[in-house]
Amino acid sequence: MVDPIRARQLDELDTVSLCVRILTTARDELYLNMHFLDLSLSSLGYEADPAMPTLGTDGFVIRYHPEYLFRLYRRGRVYVNRAYLHMVFHCLFCHMDTRGGRETGYWNLACDIAMESIIDGLYQKCVHVSPTPFRREAYLRLNKKLRVLTAEGIYRQLQEMKLSEAEFQHMTEEFLVDNHGLWEEEAVQKQAIPRQSRWNDNREKLQTRMEAQSEEEAQSKDERNLLEQVQAENRERCDYRRFLRKFAVLKEEVLVDDDAFDYAYYTYGMEHYGNMPLIEPLESKEIFRIEDFVLVIDTSMSCSGALVRRFLDETYAVLSETESYFKKINIHIIQCDDQVRSDRLITSREEMESYMRDFTISGKGGTDFRPAFDYVNRLRAQGAFTKLRGLLYFTDGKGIYPVKMPPYDTAFVFIKDQYQDESVPAWAMKLILDAEDLAAAQ
Repeated sequence: MVDPIRARQLDELDTVSLCVRILTTARDELYLNMHFLDLSLSSLGYEADPAMPTLGTDGFVIRYHPEYLFRLYRRGRVYVNRAYLHMVFHCLFCHMDTRGGRETGYWNLACDIAMESIIDGLYQKCVHVSPTPFRREAYLRLNKKLRVLTAEGIYRQLQEMKLSEAEFQHMTEEFLVDNHGLWEEEAVQKQAIPRQSRWNDNREKLQTRMEAQSEEEAQSKDERNLLEQVQAENRERCDYRRFLRKFAVLKEEVLVDDDAFDYAYYTYGMEHYGNMPLIEPLESKEIFRIEDFVLVIDTSMSCSGALVRRFLDETYAVLSETESYFKKINIHIIQCDDQVRSDRLITSREEMESYMRDFTISGKGGTDFRPAFDYVNRLRAQGAFTKLRGLLYFTDGKGIYPVKMPPYDTAFVFIKDQYQDESVPAWAMKLILDAEDLAAAQ
């Protein structure tokens, strides 16, 4: 007599074995077509989970419902391949670790759109399915606002669209591939640091391999698009306050230097000679702060007025801190498109506050960075600065750059997903800020 429990266990074992074969075949087929993804494709294990409605990943394993995986396979191998690659991309771009305080529904949708846009742009037979008209329209709409379709950028655009419940549901159904419920599990979140480190390493190695490959042979358009996504994600998000310290100078200012004050000698003098301390605290101190500084705002038609104001608000917040700048400052705020439109000299906190209250944008022409540099160079020649350390240029990067390196540090500041930096000169620094970080700073 056949033991029913044993028979059920054997059936389950056969089912799991078949599912593993399906997923392994998908991984191998993806590898044969995209060798640069070898490390990432082999970084996920497989685990059957009857409680999982579809399939999903926690960054360590792919969990799947066997019946759902069978249905997906019967639909076509290409759909299993796409789902596998979709989940790998979620891990590579750390979507489960970069949610912050975002609204879950919109963030999940943004992540799915970003990953599907990459896969729809890969003209590999193993994953290619012609995008629906709805998808093509969605990508076209987003590409008008974003140079690279990242999850962060798409999330902001979705919020600005103010989608109705029906529109949101339609988009969710269109781009839904995997279940993101594992991202919320407490046990999974406790492993966030090792998981993120692992996939950060995978992503950096992926970029290195793709860049090396591009030097040896011509890359296809779809591979270049993927490389742009990887490069955008790998760029270090810099602490703006720390970055501004690069432009600080060492100067003596009237200030009690507590570090140079020795209480032992002070107490000894007071005890033996009455009210005559042996050492008084120094009345000046050498400190690094911002004094001479130039801030140039690109006021061409391509720069958003709201982002310009938010950038100035954040810069003002940094400069207003007592440890950031001297009591007497010399900051020029220049507005320039294809010519210098205005120059406001700021010498005190009160003047900065007045400028921020009455701030308006002047310009809206084309973009040429050279007039601003020529103007600043003339100011230097006229003795307008004591010791100019740096110039910060807030722009989207679409303009004509000067060829000659100026005698002071220069940094071009961009907003993530909204810039072009291919033509930035080698002598200039680049700083990429997140629009969400600027918005949070207000």
